[in-house]
Amino acid sequence: MTGWWIADLWQQGERVVLMSWIVWVIGSIVLHELGHGVAALWEGDTTPRDSGHMTLNPLVHMGWVSLIVFLIFGIAWGMMPVSPSRFRHGRRGWSIVAAAGPAVNLLLALLCIVVCGIVIRFGPHTEPLAFNLRVFLISGAWLNLYLMLFNLMPLPPLDGAAILSGLSDGAWRFYSKPGVQQFGLLVLFVAIFSTDLATAGLEKIQTLTAWGVQRVVEVLSVVAPMAS
Repeated sequence: MTGWWIADLWQQGERVVLMSWIVWVIGSIVLHELGHGVAALWEGDTTPRDSGHMTLNPLVHMGWVSLIVFLIFGIAWGMMPVSPSRFRHGRRGWSIVAAAGPAVNLLLALLCIVVCGIVIRFGPHTEPLAFNLRVFLISGAWLNLYLMLFNLMPLPPLDGAAILSGLSDGAWRFYSKPGVQQFGLLVLFVAIFSTDLATAGLEKIQTLTAWGVQRVVEVLSVVAPMAS
């Protein structure tokens, strides 16, 4: 793409891809943050509920800045306020709450892969409905896999760093250093805006998604005749 990503996709006729991207990016981020919130409530921290963040409203989780950046650059982020001092499992609770967000993305990706396999195997087969539905589901699958893997990177302020911090005293001390946090943000910035890194990562994730869908179709092709 050489211009505004929304205009590029629209002019290229990729309107289903465009709508899928908008729905899945916003929806996945919201559900990711709600995953953190549910885990925090389970840990005994009512901050997510007290702050009004246990909602499906994207504006609450993402804010205007994130939504504007998404409309301009196609990337976004969210936030779920928590109070680790209230977790019943202490520092271990921090790992649990941090891991809940990527876990939600993994579940969404698996759900999309399975449903896409079912759609391919059993229909609908009417075009363009069938094609558009597959595009939507495959987009949801690879995007959520990407969000999961991206958030598991051991770089502050991502979930991967928080998970390690909760599991190890040494990691906690390491990630608490201001210099490490600043370096993490720098590496994160490079990872996001490096075209080569992003392209290579997306290609591998899309290949993994296609492989997963194909395996589901193959399993259903074997199971369906046996059931009949």
